[in-house]
Amino acid sequence: MGEYLGPLVAIAVGVLFVAVTLLVSSLVRPSLPLDSKSQPYECGENPVGSPWGVQFNIRFYVFALVFLIFDVEAVMLLPWALAYLDLGAGALIAGLIFIGMLVLGLADVWVKGDLEWVREEERRALKASSSARPGAETSSASGAAA
Repeated sequence: MGEYLGPLVAIAVGVLFVAVTLLVSSLVRPSLPLDSKSQPYECGENPVGSPWGVQFNIRFYVFALVFLIFDVEAVMLLPWALAYLDLGAGALIAGLIFIGMLVLGLADVWVKGDLEWVREEERRALKASSSARPGAETSSASGAAA
């Protein structure tokens, strides 16, 4: 039974630490119930309409996929970087080809504009719609004169 005492004490200390931390934080934190605090928050998108009908911007997924691709590739490079000296010139060449493919992938994503949060076409459309609104020129002209 003595061999189980160490892990049991560690588990008990962990549970006690979590319980005490939650208790102290509930006593110390301010309680300001607001309607805005009860609304869901999804990556900067305003929660409008039913939760099943919300259409998220595709850039959330594109950013996530690009991050995952390059994150996994970075993990693949770690063992190579640790062992390529022992493996010889073939491993060095294979690693450089792999890094070159990563650079080409990054260049492709960059050229397509997938790393831009607001694309140039959308900037132009927003600029055109803001200048096409009545009173847009007068407010900017009066702001420039002041």
